[in-house]
Amino acid sequence: MATNNKKIVIVGSSNTDLVVRVEHFPQAGETIMGSDFMTAQGGKGANQAVAVARLGGEAVFVARLGNDAFGEVTLAALRSEGIDTRHVTRTEGVASGVATITVDKSGENCIVVAGGANMLLSPEDIAKAAEEIRSASLLLMQLETPLPALIEAARLAHENGVKVVLNPAPYPKQPLPMELLQNVDIIIPNETEAAYMTGIQITDDDSAIASIRKIQSMGVKEAIITVGKQGAYTLSDNQLVRVPAVAVQAVDTTAAGDTFCGALCVALTKGMSMTDAIALACKAASISVTRRGAQPSVPTAAEVF
Repeated sequence: MATNNKKIVIVGSSNTDLVVRVEHFPQAGETIMGSDFMTAQGGKGANQAVAVARLGGEAVFVARLGNDAFGEVTLAALRSEGIDTRHVTRTEGVASGVATITVDKSGENCIVVAGGANMLLSPEDIAKAAEEIRSASLLLMQLETPLPALIEAARLAHENGVKVVLNPAPYPKQPLPMELLQNVDIIIPNETEAAYMTGIQITDDDSAIASIRKIQSMGVKEAIITVGKQGAYTLSDNQLVRVPAVAVQAVDTTAAGDTFCGALCVALTKGMSMTDAIALACKAASISVTRRGAQPSVPTAAEVF
């Protein structure tokens, strides 16, 4: 990949995260006391855009916000990161996206998302950003926005030789359509999402290989499966490559996957090999889990490169 084009277009969601820390996750019908509360910028698309920008990429974000207080704060935060927000549309009469997040004492999280304006992202929004997509090095997407917009963005990118990277999270109830997958160059599921895609639980190297090959049989050129603190798997020359994560004490895993995806894309625009790019992405994600919050946890280029 040419290294002179650092532009990465991110199509996706933006949320305000309302985070409560707890000793343990509540059971159905149980009320528990949280230890503290914080508000942070989040949403998988916005998280990935912030990761791209902080790590030295040229981030262009395509998204929808409500014309409300949360949207105002979000837009200002995105611009403060140096993200191109010309294609972030404000929508009257609709709330901006919100996520309620509980984080337990081990750093694991449980998240409920109210999509709001995110759910109005449309092929028309993609058409308005078409020139940015055509001239990008990479297109990065997730699944917190409607599929028709993602399908159109992937088609447009693919037809113009732009690599398409998909983080299939959160995984939908129905299988992903072939009209999307056939235009995806790199897919980055975690082990749970990979199991939804393939029906294969990753328990060892053989099951990892089988899962990746099944994903590739769906039309995707490359698959990278992240496995939390164990790192990530991919295939290179038909051989399994397992890239270990950096050992850290996790505080909050929110946005670790988004940090991984953004870091990987920046590394690829710098001309790094896939294995080296995955290693750098693992390093970035490992740093992020030592910090609280979604976007507040994303590291900078000076910390990662």
